Amino acid sequence: MARAHESVAFLGIGTMGHGMATRALRAGIPTIVWDRRPEATRDLAGFGAEVAESPADAARRAAIVVTMVTDADAARLEETAAVLREHGARMADVPADVREEADVERVVSAGTKALGPIDVLVNFAAYVPTTYVVDVTPDEWDRVFDTNVKGTMLCCRTTARQMIARGAAGNIVNISSGASTSARAGAAHYCGSKAAVNMLTQVLAIELGPHRIRVNAVAPGLVLDRVITNPDEAMHPYLRDMLVATPLGRTGSGDDIASAVLYLASDRAAFVTGEVFYVTGGAHCGRTHMAVARGLPSRV
Repeated sequence: MARAHESVAFLGIGTMGHGMATRALRAGIPTIVWDRRPEATRDLAGFGAEVAESPADAARRAAIVVTMVTDADAARLEETAAVLREHGARMADVPADVREEADVERVVSAGTKALGPIDVLVNFAAYVPTTYVVDVTPDEWDRVFDTNVKGTMLCCRTTARQMIARGAAGNIVNISSGASTSARAGAAHYCGSKAAVNMLTQVLAIELGPHRIRVNAVAPGLVLDRVITNPDEAMHPYLRDMLVATPLGRTGSGDDIASAVLYLASDRAAFVTGEVFYVTGGAHCGRTHMAVARGLPSRV
């Protein structure tokens, strides 16, 4: 991630950025954090991160800056980018819609011009509504598949074309979901879209392998802004049921997912492609919360 003497700043980190920051701290890399959420800042400060007073303060003190923003934060992205450039950061801030082919090509082109060729692509974009099939609109259905499947495909295709043209080896890691193999009410479109991401990943592994491009996926379980371990009656029923159904007895963390992504993108996984790496605490393993059937009578 960085040489031993360099520091990394994580701004507006979010759940996945929290995981990346934690990984940096564990690797002994000086880490600076800034986030609007006090609990996230306190957590990482307790881990040993330095706390910045503002994005400008973090950018001023760091050699490398990582920003984590959502597609709804285009204005904040531009604001943050201006601050980072003022302090010498190299970055490409390109608000875009992954569902649009021209936008994806523009992002890849701008990123390459500003930062150099892409060696690793991680596809995080997703839309996760909860609606029963009898209530879902065609627009909502299409938005899920356009974002989660077409968007992933467009990013993979555009980046792979560039890698092939350079004759360079590369890595693609798609973010799937434990929902890709586990049906749940209200998520027909989401579950179906993530199942499609799994198959897309395996097809791309076949097609791109001869070009020395590895393609894998990480399928997270339930990941929240903090780890939850003890189910109780005050919880949302879905969260309580997920904890009961997870053999390791907790929700996931950003660090869990970041570790899996970093492994698949590293040389340690040099012979791994077409793999869907489940990081669910065992929740994907089937009827995890059911009683043992021993002694069940054949007639009742």
